[in-house]
Amino acid sequence: MQPLPAPCPSDLIPDATGMDAFNAAYRRAMQQRAVFVAIECEGRQWTVKADTITAPQHVVDDLVYDAVRTAVIQLIRSREIRSDSSAGPVYFVLYGVGREQRARELAAALHAALYGTLEPLAHAVPHSPP
Repeated sequence: MQPLPAPCPSDLIPDATGMDAFNAAYRRAMQQRAVFVAIECEGRQWTVKADTITAPQHVVDDLVYDAVRTAVIQLIRSREIRSDSSAGPVYFVLYGVGREQRARELAAALHAALYGTLEPLAHAVPHSPP
């Protein structure tokens, strides 16, 4: 299987609901030495997960990290995600996203940002730095 493109279209973001699906997606990212990104269904809500530890050569620069952190804070303040969500610096998780499509959009934007392309994040979370 090919690594996810960056930026990744939202429909290619893996659904890692369930332990087997999560482990398979995470293992694939580790084998490809790529940033892990996935969504998971938790009851009626969705969770977005991203992890850079699967890509040991990958470095997230300060500008990107600041943009992601600002976006996560914005999403928390707007109550779009839960306050126990995390903005890294290595593991990123957005809990409580209301719809699958929105979770996919946020996951794709986060994935693009972690690869240095901030425009999808600014589009997905207005008032985030471009």
